[in-house]
Amino acid sequence: MFKFETLNVWKKAIAYSDKILEITDELPQRYQFSLGDQLRRAGISVPTNIAEANGRNSIKETNQLYNVARGSAYETVNLLRIALNRKLIEQETYDRLYKEAEEIARMLSGLMKKNAN
Repeated sequence: MFKFETLNVWKKAIAYSDKILEITDELPQRYQFSLGDQLRRAGISVPTNIAEANGRNSIKETNQLYNVARGSAYETVNLLRIALNRKLIEQETYDRLYKEAEEIARMLSGLMKKNAN
């Protein structure tokens, strides 16, 4: 088992990315190559950067990748807001995913702070 597979934040990020992929699968065709593609890439980037961070040899590199993962979580929130504004997702879906992204970002910030000490 790889170290990242034991991290709760990675487990949450994998579940989050699955939900993001489900949403993008349901977007109308005209949004698939713009909003859908960007949302897919951002959603997949969150757990991917967490995994990559745990393969690095320095704390600086690890924290840099955690920071990228956190930024990707923020990016998904922005893209979900656009989807909400276009009435492509429901408010309830947005609120649920917003909270999940917020929790992932908070957990990543905690890991970066812990690594800095």
